[in-house]
Amino acid sequence: MIVTRSWLNEWIDLDGISTDDLCKTFNSIGLEVDRLHSYSVPKKIVFGKVLECEKHPDADKLNVCQVDIGTSIRQIVCGASNVKAGLNVAVATIGATMPSGLVIKPVKLRGVESEGMICSATEIGIEDAQDGILEIDESIGKFKLGDEVRSNPIFNDDLIEIELTANRGDCLSIRGVARDLSAAYDRPIKEYSVTDNDAKRGIGRILSLSHEKDLDVSLRYKAVELKNLHLPFVVKLRLAQIEDDRDTDIEAIMLYITQSTGVILRAYNYGFFCAQDDIMAKVTLCEDENGYACIRAFEDKASTIGIIQNDESKVTYDEGTILLEASYIPPDIISKKMAASKMESGPMFYKTSRGSEPELNGGLSYCIDLIEANSSSSTFSGSIELSNSHKDKIVIVTKQEIDEIIGAKIDKVTVSKILKNLGFNTSKSSSDNFVISVPQFRHDIVNKQDIIEEIVRMVGIDNIPSKPFILTEDNRIEDDYLEYKKRRIFRHRAAQSGFFESVHFVFDEKKVLNSYGFETTKNELELLNPIVQTLDTLRPTLLTGLLKAASSNVKNGYSSVKLFEVGSVFSPTREETLKMSILFSGDAESESLSNAGKPKKVDFAYFVQKVSDIVGDIELREYETTHSLSHIYQTAEVLIAGSVVGELFRVHPDVEKAYDLDNAYVCELDFDKIPYTLKVAKKSSKYQASFRDLSIIMPQNMSYSKIKSAIDSCEINELIRFYPVDKYSDEALGDNMSLSLRFVLQSQEKTLEEEDITSSIDRILDSLQSELGVGLR
Repeated sequence: MIVTRSWLNEWIDLDGISTDDLCKTFNSIGLEVDRLHSYSVPKKIVFGKVLECEKHPDADKLNVCQVDIGTSIRQIVCGASNVKAGLNVAVATIGATMPSGLVIKPVKLRGVESEGMICSATEIGIEDAQDGILEIDESIGKFKLGDEVRSNPIFNDDLIEIELTANRGDCLSIRGVARDLSAAYDRPIKEYSVTDNDAKRGIGRILSLSHEKDLDVSLRYKAVELKNLHLPFVVKLRLAQIEDDRDTDIEAIMLYITQSTGVILRAYNYGFFCAQDDIMAKVTLCEDENGYACIRAFEDKASTIGIIQNDESKVTYDEGTILLEASYIPPDIISKKMAASKMESGPMFYKTSRGSEPELNGGLSYCIDLIEANSSSSTFSGSIELSNSHKDKIVIVTKQEIDEIIGAKIDKVTVSKILKNLGFNTSKSSSDNFVISVPQFRHDIVNKQDIIEEIVRMVGIDNIPSKPFILTEDNRIEDDYLEYKKRRIFRHRAAQSGFFESVHFVFDEKKVLNSYGFETTKNELELLNPIVQTLDTLRPTLLTGLLKAASSNVKNGYSSVKLFEVGSVFSPTREETLKMSILFSGDAESESLSNAGKPKKVDFAYFVQKVSDIVGDIELREYETTHSLSHIYQTAEVLIAGSVVGELFRVHPDVEKAYDLDNAYVCELDFDKIPYTLKVAKKSSKYQASFRDLSIIMPQNMSYSKIKSAIDSCEINELIRFYPVDKYSDEALGDNMSLSLRFVLQSQEKTLEEEDITSSIDRILDSLQSELGVGLR
């Protein structure tokens, strides 16, 4: 959308507001300035009047003119085809420097003295508004001969190109843009001056309007007896500035008024609607075969409203009766019809489909005033109209809602002024409620959020104080998400430890499971139609599936197999739980120079460390499984934070042989019991830790858990951890064995002295002696 400062000033008083401030305001209210161009006519170019114009005695295309420039009369030789006596013109006087760099000097042209230059539009640095020299008229306002052209606001103007969003069709006119400025500056917009002339003939004598049905169209017609119309200079210049034009003067005026007011106007040939020898024109509003509203003439010739005008209906004559039409169609209706049934469109369809102005009488009156001021035309009194019934949208918003959404308190008076200046009708149903009637030209406003956005635009986002963000929304993270995240975390840990994920059906072979001692689904709850006979029950464990997968990997030549699976298992009563199983078989490491190409096999301790890398700190306790997959001497119960979470064992040699596995270890854990909580930071001592090793004599049949319990019962604060490092037995020890333990002691308050360490160790020895009868070796 292109506007100029002088054009805006016709609708709103911009006195005291600089163009820079105007551009900043445009940007702040959401009308982004895309381009700014300032016109500045050079000095010493003045208004003049051609008093005489005679042919050059020695050149057919030159004229010798006597030009009054206020202070004197100058002789100027001019080659423009439109120069004639009586014209007001722009004259570059001696010493003027033109935008092209040319300096005006006295010259002789074919032997005739010339003291200046009569200028065209492009020669003084403005748009090419017409062919030949400028023909200046009273449309630019008052001026005196001899005054510099640059002193007139039309020639000392600023052109601003605004980038509009798709929903702002109300700003596709100068008046629409001025309305936004009215709200931003709290200055009144200039209203239409609607008057009706006292012509003896009324429009009802020459025009009738009928319609078949309600087509969501509003129309208004005026009739003009056109005579001696000439296009004002300002209209020519501004149409050149918006880079648009029309073939005839009346069409150019329609374009100018539409651009200025936003009302869609057309000029019709009166004879298009009038049968031969008939003095009454008949306009019929109807619907064409595609559902578009159109006006039909007596010969079934039609012109589609808001989309395209029939060429035969256009005005091609300079004198005679014409019909002026102002129309309004809701943009959503015409856009939907165009999308459903495309047709050729004219230049005004864009404005119609984006949203034009519904104030038809004002637009027509503005047009009539311009025609009458620049012609000898007369207007028929009255108008003929067809108005579509429209009910304004009502939006109710409270002062509290406005303040809460904006995040700042906006004064009620300010809110009322902004809405009024934007064209909204407001009333208060209570002290804090605004009942807002949305005008027809703001079809983009549908709810209270849109209303508040308008207030924010005009207040200015920079004028709203910054506040810290407060999260008022409820936490929507539920158990499902946490379970998914936990599962994802442990799967990633297993993969990072070198294990590959294996995924199987939740079905397994009942015969195989029973042979290993697993309880399967009760017969009355068993599957009725299994996929295949080898998948005929719900699995109670993940281990058999992992063993089959490992066997397949070994048969494919893999010497080291590391697999894991997280999946559902089922009790005999079909109760579902989630398990995590881990399998490691074969070589513990790859062949390398360091192991001479003979990697060691995985063992119990190595596998336990791998499991710990995945699930965290674990404890092992002596245990006997209820199935026959496990090795009877290498089986343990897994505890985390004192709670039993599963079992860990080496696969029984017979089972290893059945599956062609070498040193296979497995672990199955109850996934729901594996801790997954926020990590809690613990205080760490800055003082040095001390280490002490003790070798004790204990019975070979005594479990390590008893030793651990006796040491834990001492509750020594300085004891950080302890663990076995070696065991030894020989004939001299008989039924006893030597167990070496390493103790790590550290204080939060000081570096432990020998005395402190000895005291703690003595307490440990006393506890072992008194509870288990165990002493130093």
